[in-house]
Order: sequence, then structure tokens, then C-alpha cells
Amino acid sequence: MITGYRGRFAPSPTGPLHAGSLVAALASWLDARAHGGAWLVRIEDVDLPRCVPGAGEEILRQLAACGLVPDEAPAWQSRRTALYQQALDRLLAAGLAYPCACSRKDVEAALAAQGMARARNDELVYPGTCRGGLRGRPARAWRFQAPPGEVFWADRRLGPQSQDVAREVGDFVLRRADGLHAYQLAVVVDDANQGITHVVRGADLADNTARQILLQRALGLNTPSYLHTPLVLGANGEKLSKQNGAAPLALGDPLQALTQAGETLQLAAPADSVADWLHAAVHAWRARWGPT
Repeated sequence: MITGYRGRFAPSPTGPLHAGSLVAALASWLDARAHGGAWLVRIEDVDLPRCVPGAGEEILRQLAACGLVPDEAPAWQSRRTALYQQALDRLLAAGLAYPCACSRKDVEAALAAQGMARARNDELVYPGTCRGGLRGRPARAWRFQAPPGEVFWADRRLGPQSQDVAREVGDFVLRRADGLHAYQLAVVVDDANQGITHVVRGADLADNTARQILLQRALGLNTPSYLHTPLVLGANGEKLSKQNGAAPLALGDPLQALTQAGETLQLAAPADSVADWLHAAVHAWRARWGPT
């Protein structure tokens, strides 16, 4: 029976799936099936310079080989830019976003002048230089004006979470200097447009949640339920990713790939076929994370 649950897997097509991204895909699919809901795939190709031609189609083939087929036609962010601009225009009209003329060097200099030259996850905490206007300089980007105070939310796996975005991140970019809309804005607009009720994704994305909640509130959108899954780590102890040389997922044996992904999610689902494994895994997931 289909419920009001709508989940999604949203990979960036910077290359084919690897073991870590299969874990996120599988977890989101299992959660949707355990809730009797719909599972969508959204190819997040908003950052076009980083995308690899054909990678989105390859990801869809890899998912299908593992029995993970979306319930609706896949969405592509590169075809939805008008929606992102409409949202940005609304934020600008409401005084919640503003144009920014600062380069990275400008931000570094401003932080150094304030004795605050520090990086957060290799990103500079924006000091609000252009909140008062561009002072005759051309706009390079557009930023969201982060309100002060903690943002609180509950993660289904990680528990209570909070972040003071204004202090820890600063006013974050909504549209970049190259004219492309930023991930934070695109994902919020897409989740709302697609009616997403539950977000299941890797723990490396948990840090984005507070920014996305602020945008949801500013745009009058609902906030989904969040569950951030364990990460697959490489030999160096860091998150397995395309950036650190993660090998493409070898799908000569999809059942083995699913079994390994299930181990990361602490799911035991012994079976002799992909279909039987997925069936058992749904029951194991429901027993652990049940409908919420």
C-alpha cells in the first residue's frame, strides 16, 4: 500500500556509483519500502563543471542492476534552474538574501583583520562584509542572510542535533559567481517540489541540514524527516569518495555488492538472489527503523 511517504536518492554525476554511494542509495530505498512509500532518484547535476558526461545514465544502470528502480522518472537538476531562480528572487524580495562582491581572498582578508582567520571544513566562515551593500562593486554571488541562534532538529539515527549557522558558517552562497545555483538552494527547492517527506543520506551531509532548514523556513516549506547513514571509509580512514580515488562499483555480482552495503548498515539478509535479498533487507530495516 502506497503511503504519503516520499523519499529520494540524489547522487551527483561526477562518476559512477562506488561502494559508499550504494550504501546511501540502498538505505533510502529500504526506508521508502519499509514505509510503503515512493522512492525517487534525482540526478544532482547543478554543478555542471564537475559532472562527467554519461555518469548520470551509468548511475541509473547501476541502481537498476541492484534492483533499485525509482517509482517515478528521474529528475535532473540541470533542467530545473528556473525553479531555483524563482526561489532566489523570493528571498531577495523578502530581504533574506543579498548580492555579494567578495572573492575568497576578500573573505580571508576580512577574517584576518578581525583576528578570525580560521577555516571550517576547508570553507571560510563568511563575515557578512556585503550585508550593508556592494559599495559600488559588481556582484559576484548571492548569499542567504543567516539569522543568529541555534537551529535544532532530530536525526533518526544521530539523535538531537543543533548548529548556529550564523556563527559556524556565516551567510552562505545561493548563487555562485559563475551563475550556477548552489547545492543548498537547489536541494531545498527540489525536495519541496517533489514532495519529499523523508531524507535518508550519508552522514557526511548532516552538516548541511541546518542551512537547509533555514531555507525551508524562509521559503515557507515543510521540513522533511532526516536520517543520516554510516559512511564507508577508505584505507586511510577517510570517507570513501570519488575525490579520494574510490573505485567504481563492480556489479558483476550485484548480490555481493548489496550484501556488503547491508553490512555497513548492520543489516543481515542472507539470500540467493537480489530480489530475495532486498525482500529480507526491507524486513530487517523495518524492524530496526520502522515507520515513523
